[in-house]
Amino acid sequence: MTSTTRILPDAEAVGREVAGTIADRMEAALAAGRRFILGCPGGRTPQTTYAALAAEAAERGLDLRTVVIAMMDDYVVPAGDGWMPVDADAHNSCRRFAREEIQAVLNAAVGTDRAIPDENVWFPDVADPAAYDARLRDAGGIDFFILASGASDGHVAFNPAGSARDSRSRITPLAEATRTDNIATFPDFAGLDAVPTHGITMGIATIAELSAEGAMIVLGADKQLAFERLSAGDDYDESWPATVYHLIPGATLYADASAAGSSA
Repeated sequence: MTSTTRILPDAEAVGREVAGTIADRMEAALAAGRRFILGCPGGRTPQTTYAALAAEAAERGLDLRTVVIAMMDDYVVPAGDGWMPVDADAHNSCRRFAREEIQAVLNAAVGTDRAIPDENVWFPDVADPAAYDARLRDAGGIDFFILASGASDGHVAFNPAGSARDSRSRITPLAEATRTDNIATFPDFAGLDAVPTHGITMGIATIAELSAEGAMIVLGADKQLAFERLSAGDDYDESWPATVYHLIPGATLYADASAAGSSA
């Protein structure tokens, strides 16, 4: 598929532009009486977008009670013969991130009478990861997916290099490069040994097939390799899973000047 690239001066400018597009789509869906499902990552990359989206929601007077935050992944740890998510209050919990850095930020902007309810923050179920794909499909799919790329290995969600195009939501081992990248995302980790070795993640096919629209965001000089890999082709490349954005209709690659290695 043909994708568009937008290079903007800084992370704040990227956040404002992506948030403006999301707010347009959200406003139209809500006006039509439809639920709006926003696919979300945790971490540093989307934070300027979440802040700008909160400002847009406040300015437009949006009622977010039917907005769904569909999170893409979380860390898991062993539990008996299976797995369980890390504690929901842990510094590296994506549940904590969703609650504090997305839901609370948006809700503070619109007020309690227009807030996203807790039941509208969705995660894949460790006991049945495949059920997440079915839930999203039954809900009509993801209206807009915010995506980010690993700096050194191109992971998207927790899909490691080599993830098949037809992969679905699942529990997967985390590559050492992914775990190293996430020390920067969650700086309270004492070192690599403290980073969990497995995660639950949406699959490549989950993202590609269930997303109506999306934005891949890369910010900062440490993402120059990611920008080069993401802008080099026009199809999915298993060696750099974040290239899944090419499979989403009308997806746009957004970079700040530092990531693009240029001035905007």
